[in-house]
Amino acid sequence: MSEASLMFRETGEAPEVVARLLAHERRTFEELGRFVTERRPPVVTVAARGSSDHAVSFFKYLFEIGTGVPVASIGPSVASVYHAPLNVPGALHITVSQSGASPDVIAVQDAAKRGGALAVAVVNAAESPLAREADVVLPIHAGEEKSVAATKSFIASAAALAALTQAATGSAELADGLARLPSALQKACEADYEPALQAMTEASSVYTAGRGPGFAISLEAALKAKETAKLHAEAFSLAELMHGPMQLVDQGFPILAFVPKDEALSSSTAILEKLCGIGARVVTFSSVEVSEGTIAMPSTGYGKLDPLAALAAYYRMIERLTRERGLDPDAPDKLKKVTETI
Repeated sequence: MSEASLMFRETGEAPEVVARLLAHERRTFEELGRFVTERRPPVVTVAARGSSDHAVSFFKYLFEIGTGVPVASIGPSVASVYHAPLNVPGALHITVSQSGASPDVIAVQDAAKRGGALAVAVVNAAESPLAREADVVLPIHAGEEKSVAATKSFIASAAALAALTQAATGSAELADGLARLPSALQKACEADYEPALQAMTEASSVYTAGRGPGFAISLEAALKAKETAKLHAEAFSLAELMHGPMQLVDQGFPILAFVPKDEALSSSTAILEKLCGIGARVVTFSSVEVSEGTIAMPSTGYGKLDPLAALAAYYRMIERLTRERGLDPDAPDKLKKVTETI
């Protein structure tokens, strides 16, 4: 048996990383929670690239649902290429970057600070240029991540943003869910993902999907399929999938959905039933049986957090698919770990 890949091992480190993050950054979360409750920012602006941008999407749903404060993504080129000023007095600006080194997200942070925002850097490299210029640094404590494909660092970034949301809302249910997240991640690493593997093995293209936080995680799932297994994948909200994208769904077309037990469960189930009816091969990651192809997932007890736990199972599945395709999940031939864009 071949040695486990870095991607496999680093996915398995995610439970410990999240537990360490939540323990070490309690005061930072409290500080940011006070800022939101006392200053009541009119908007939260965010900037990120790649996997980090999907963590931001996950946060957007949690934060907007929990606080009612809009979360607006700022295109990095607005500041780095077009040199436009940002008018964000009283706002909270969050940048998510593993390396904290990309010039474009640094430029957005600088513009947000000049425009009146409190700048928060969510980073794995606490001594990075982005972190040095931030008002508040929130390290994710993931440790070195050697595989090009981000796994534990993505999960930690999303968990950090979920904990920030909890501090801002005071939600006891979300606090309990976060406390259970490391255990749920560990169980998800051990889940039987065979139905998803079979669907992906035979596919030339795939949709990943979900609603709310589940859709955000589907964005990350689609990216991982492309960057590791060289499999074309597109992510859609299940609601959006019922529009133009449904036209491509023929007999056997694979759709992988992240379906937590939350307010969107009934509508998501109805959509997936319709997709099955027109021939789609539907596989769901869920703590409840949504379809014949449901992969049983552990629950944190807080449904909106569950897609993040389910992602650990997906990472394990896509890592195996990549190896079975004769590819190296740790070193895609056209990519590198740190991408610096302007």
